[in-house]
Amino acid sequence: MASFVDRAPFIAKAGNGGNGCVSFHREKFVQNGGPDGGDGGRGGDVILLADENMHTLLDFRFRAKYEAEAGGDGSSKRCHGKRGADLIVKVPVGTVVREKETDIVVADMYEAGRQKVLLRGGRGGWGNMHFATPTRQAPNFAKPGIKVERREFVLELKSIADVGLVGYPNVGKSTILSVVTAARPKIANYHFTTLTPNLGMVRHHGQDFVMADIPGLVEGASEGAGLGYDFLRHVERTRLLLHVIDAAGSEGRDPVDDFEQINEELQKYGDLADRPQIIAANKMDLPEGEEGYQRLKEHIGDRYPIFPVSAATRQGFEDLMNCVASTYAALPPMEPFTEEELMPEVLETSGFEIVREGHVFVVAGAAAVQLINSVNFDDEESLNWFHRTLRRSGIIDALRQAGAQEGSTVRMDDMEFDFVE
Repeated sequence: MASFVDRAPFIAKAGNGGNGCVSFHREKFVQNGGPDGGDGGRGGDVILLADENMHTLLDFRFRAKYEAEAGGDGSSKRCHGKRGADLIVKVPVGTVVREKETDIVVADMYEAGRQKVLLRGGRGGWGNMHFATPTRQAPNFAKPGIKVERREFVLELKSIADVGLVGYPNVGKSTILSVVTAARPKIANYHFTTLTPNLGMVRHHGQDFVMADIPGLVEGASEGAGLGYDFLRHVERTRLLLHVIDAAGSEGRDPVDDFEQINEELQKYGDLADRPQIIAANKMDLPEGEEGYQRLKEHIGDRYPIFPVSAATRQGFEDLMNCVASTYAALPPMEPFTEEELMPEVLETSGFEIVREGHVFVVAGAAAVQLINSVNFDDEESLNWFHRTLRRSGIIDALRQAGAQEGSTVRMDDMEFDFVE
């Protein structure tokens, strides 16, 4: 059986846009043909797809970096570059994608077949045919495609289940799951036998719903004790909690204390204690079970329905499952996580800063990189366009305010030149 992984890094990059082409029309008997350089193609998108046949994020442990295809460069005769192919990345249903830096949720793949465009490819650059004017009939420059940044995310798998079994380790959750569903989880008489959430389909009087056996919680689980912190996320999507308690106190714990401590941990982790809850007082076949059940029932009062059961002898489950089925039927569907818009990080012609390094004034930022890549320094018209763009974008004024004078050295990307007023 493949290892269960429910959290993994994910590094993705959409495709860069293709560069525009510098070309001029060439044809027999046609002199001085005009510019006909085509545009670059758009880069491919990174698209997530929720696949119901995937159940773990194990694949992302072996491969964390994904990159879509770049757009093709433009060519002569006004031919546009090829659009980069989209990259479709399959993830398990229930995967939540967070941006690593901000921790915001950018995608919730809560249903099978759902697609989400995570990153969009960069736009293609314009060919030189776009820069022709009545006074500039032979532009010898074009625009490069937009370059997009690599982004880092964190994938979290939150099980899609309607009813979640919660409780201390070794209270009988896995055994109960095996009684009420066809699931066959590993069952043994020691703590943390269950290391991964087990899912089973319950069919009760014509009603179907999914039940999940969540690995046992302990006191301090919301702060990372035991396995609770790693697996409390799997309770977040459940619409109903079935809280299993060892009524007999067979391991020396008190049932009332168990009830309060587990609910305290649920409360600390995203107010899960407010979720509808049904209590299953298990191990009623043991001699101390009846006393513990009565104390627990008196303590809980009318807050939650409570049912005495014995998973070992399979007794008491008819009334319990009737209550679970009727309560579940009356609950509204679980709302998906709110997705926030992922701010694009592209190297466009906007944003720059002036940094002084000794006697050199460095123009840093996306604008500098994009502008330098757009210039043909062997062409006079392209240089004139470059100087006009420096003034129009405010770079000349910013350099003057930073202290640049006639003849000062200015560096943009890997190009150095003298400052001229």
